[in-house]
Amino acid sequence: MRNRCECILVFPVLILFMAYACNTPAVKQNYDSPKKGTIHISVDESFKPVIDEQIKVYEGTYPDAHIIPEYKSEADCFRDLQKDSTRMIIVARGLTREESSYYESKLSFEPQFGILAFDAVSTIVSINAKDSVFTLEQLKNMLSGKDTSKNVVVDGKNATSTVRFLLDSVLRDTGFGANVMAAQGSKAVLDYISKNDNAVGFVGSSWVGNDQDPEQLAYKSKIRLALVECKICDKGTFAKPTQATISYSQYPLVRPLYFILKENANVLGSGFTNYLNLERGQLVFRRSYLVPAKMYFGVRTSQIKDF
Repeated sequence: MRNRCECILVFPVLILFMAYACNTPAVKQNYDSPKKGTIHISVDESFKPVIDEQIKVYEGTYPDAHIIPEYKSEADCFRDLQKDSTRMIIVARGLTREESSYYESKLSFEPQFGILAFDAVSTIVSINAKDSVFTLEQLKNMLSGKDTSKNVVVDGKNATSTVRFLLDSVLRDTGFGANVMAAQGSKAVLDYISKNDNAVGFVGSSWVGNDQDPEQLAYKSKIRLALVECKICDKGTFAKPTQATISYSQYPLVRPLYFILKENANVLGSGFTNYLNLERGQLVFRRSYLVPAKMYFGVRTSQIKDF
């Protein structure tokens, strides 16, 4: 008799639960894949032209994939990486051992990172500038303020990859002089140099090296690339940034372009990273006049013999 009463009580409860479940709207799960979905990525502003091209090609191949870049300073990109909403950044350095350990402790896996391509910190002057050939010592003196005969302009105050590179690789043990000005991004550097004959600027090579980009082509009549002393060449040899001089380290101000990916599944960030590392993405880097890090696209000479 007791068991029968328990059954009578439980049965109406089950009916009510099932009715509630049927009337509750299903929660839609939005999972992305290498070919579909939307992600936001943070990108060092000095790489904007080439990454815009990469995203255009990727989204053209996969119309359901949407990669939304936010271009900012290198330091801001690394700050974004600490947020759950940012799964990928593209910057000019990889993770330190301490940073890798930090993310592994938070995520239970270590983020992936690696070099995608190489570009240069291009030294630029006005088309009418009297001086366009510099030794590394001259650049150091101008950046440190020891030589104040020229105004020097960079793409930010103290948090961009270009600024960090100049501090680490050119100045090393000194800081910027009072004659060094911070522009609001690479385009502002180009605009300033195009209007000032007695100034020297520094920007990433993807902003000035692509002759197929109409906007960059328009600057050709206003600015020019300066020649910088080659340290591994014969004395008195100077080079401007090109794919050849970057490849053979003849132009001295060369830096890598890194991806850092905070995913451990085959989803959209991983798909985009794989694309950047493989032939199509590497060809876009090459077409944008950077040097691909993963693939060699040299031209081999050959002869066709008569049969």
